Amino acid sequence: MSQFSSGLKLSGLDDYIQPSQACIKPEIIQSTNKRAKIDVRNDGTYIEYEDDGTGKILESAKISLTDCLACSGCITSAESVLITSQGVQEFLDNIKPERTVVVSISPQSRASIAARFKLTSLQTHKKLITLFKSLGVHYIFDTSFSRHFSLMESAAEFVARYRKTLDAPLPMLASACPGWVCYAEKTHGDFVLPYISSTKSPQQIMGTIVKNYFAKQLNITPDKIYHASVMPCYDKKLEASREDFYNDIYKTRDVDLVLTSGEILDIINQKNIDFKTLEESPLDKLFTNITDEGQLFGVSGGSGGYIEYIFRYAAKELFGVTVDKLEYKNVRGTDHQSLTLEVDGKPVLQFATAYGFKHIQNFVRNIKQKKQSPFHFIEVMACPSGCLNGGGQIKQQEGESSKELLKRVEDIYNEQILQNPEQDFRVKELYNLWFNGPFSADSKTHLHTQYHGREKLTNPLAIKW
Repeated sequence: MSQFSSGLKLSGLDDYIQPSQACIKPEIIQSTNKRAKIDVRNDGTYIEYEDDGTGKILESAKISLTDCLACSGCITSAESVLITSQGVQEFLDNIKPERTVVVSISPQSRASIAARFKLTSLQTHKKLITLFKSLGVHYIFDTSFSRHFSLMESAAEFVARYRKTLDAPLPMLASACPGWVCYAEKTHGDFVLPYISSTKSPQQIMGTIVKNYFAKQLNITPDKIYHASVMPCYDKKLEASREDFYNDIYKTRDVDLVLTSGEILDIINQKNIDFKTLEESPLDKLFTNITDEGQLFGVSGGSGGYIEYIFRYAAKELFGVTVDKLEYKNVRGTDHQSLTLEVDGKPVLQFATAYGFKHIQNFVRNIKQKKQSPFHFIEVMACPSGCLNGGGQIKQQEGESSKELLKRVEDIYNEQILQNPEQDFRVKELYNLWFNGPFSADSKTHLHTQYHGREKLTNPLAIKW
């Protein structure tokens, strides 16, 4: 990937919508019956030829953060999209002495980097601390910590919907994937948005904690903190740019910049760092999931564990059933699986995963057609195989298949010790100090968000190619 200062080159994004899918915010083309002939020069320039043989150079598409879905509907390995202020150089330029710089690392990205360098997740996290602190970063946190808040809020929200104490429909759709949320906003508007959980993603909850609670602990204003996150997909850049996560008073975002796993590799290569031999620094314990024995812990599930945690929580809270072992059933392959809880021989809870837009479009179609869904909750992720297979993860090396790499990343991710959010005393402490408990009025203010239907323009791809 080439270096840049104010833009991001997206390449190889082939894990979302197929390239035949229309762009949600396309350029308007006056004629829809024209047969186009386009050649591509060796330098990547596109030439469109008229019927008389004359040709013109087509301008490169530039899509703003608020317009782009980053879904590969219009982005292929031969194209790039400029995304303002979300690149490696922008990150390096904003590490300044007068700012407190914070980096939050997702466990999925950590696993991807560990797989590249054949390290454990814990070794990788400690070496990333060494790397970032050598660049001038002050604090390095773990979004597994903020994910606990997201899981607990989502579970409480689901139970409220199920009991109808919250005026929101079922099935509740997970909200942690910004690619899915962006797709819903820009293609289905008010039909689908009420079904999406209002709970913020772990990235944005960490942003709330860092720019509000942590800033107060440091006795500084939010704008004095520069907060970057390391994530497995490009859509997290779009999520961080949402107006909902901008502080008008201090003119700052909860997450100022997002780097993908692949961009961390770019930094390592750019700085000529031998990552494998870097010293291992002590963990920042404040917002990092670390046991007393110094091991990392988290929850089961490479996409955040929403389906498993909420299923167990709802079974106990609603029906008094403790679920020890989960038995998944394939609905349509491993990307669309289901969980069912039966009481007295009747199904009372039915949950499902829907990874990849093929499965997403199926249940969205049912919602729009007002068909009764058999499911009460759906863990929705834009990427096939979920977040561990995100478009921003480090790609396979020569001689290795993408399937083999994904298996290694999954194995490394699953090395972590499993621990429920309720077992983390720091989560309880912060809930009591700041939010007054899960799904309280304060937590709804700080840990939840809203969605906005976007204008859908006329599809211009009626051109016959």
